[in-house]
Amino acid sequence: MTQKWLEWAKEIQAISQAGLAYSKDVYDKERFEQLRELSVSILHEYTDMKHEKIRTLFASDTGYPTPKVDVRGVVFQEGEILLVKERLDGVWALPGGWADIGLSAKEVVVKEIKEESGYDARPVRLLAVLDKKFHNHPPASQHVYKMFIQCELTGGEAAGGVETSEVGFFSENNLPELSLERNSKEQLQQMFEYLRNPAKDVWFD
Repeated sequence: MTQKWLEWAKEIQAISQAGLAYSKDVYDKERFEQLRELSVSILHEYTDMKHEKIRTLFASDTGYPTPKVDVRGVVFQEGEILLVKERLDGVWALPGGWADIGLSAKEVVVKEIKEESGYDARPVRLLAVLDKKFHNHPPASQHVYKMFIQCELTGGEAAGGVETSEVGFFSENNLPELSLERNSKEQLQQMFEYLRNPAKDVWFD
């Protein structure tokens, strides 16, 4: 589970971001800037990242702070699940990625499946909306909601993309090494439960 110092740093960052967005008083804005710098310093102290990179990735948003949304496509074929091999870490994940401004969740999952696996797909059903902090993922500097959407293939053919090098279908008992940043074994096992029981309720935190 996420370490306490990381949770505190994210909370401080969120408070500072909201304060900077809504405060009118120049002295209050100074204090919120100090809070933001404190959150950056905490991350710098406990990681090997430089201050500037932390500011860019973690403390550069404006407006009211909200969670980021990660959308994953769940595709079954003959009892096996579609996975793609990530170039970044060399291990496997459900096709997907960050939600894009201007696209619905359905549109995002279709785009991601095409870009990462080569297949055309049609969204069928929302299976899960999970808060990353409750699951077996590595610590992350951002608060993330993960959406899992079941899809059916409608065309295309297997092909890697800019972010993926291989495409494959895997049985529940023969899963490859997974990218834990993107999905866990327990989450994939739950996806297979939806294959066995299509009437199963949406899983959400």
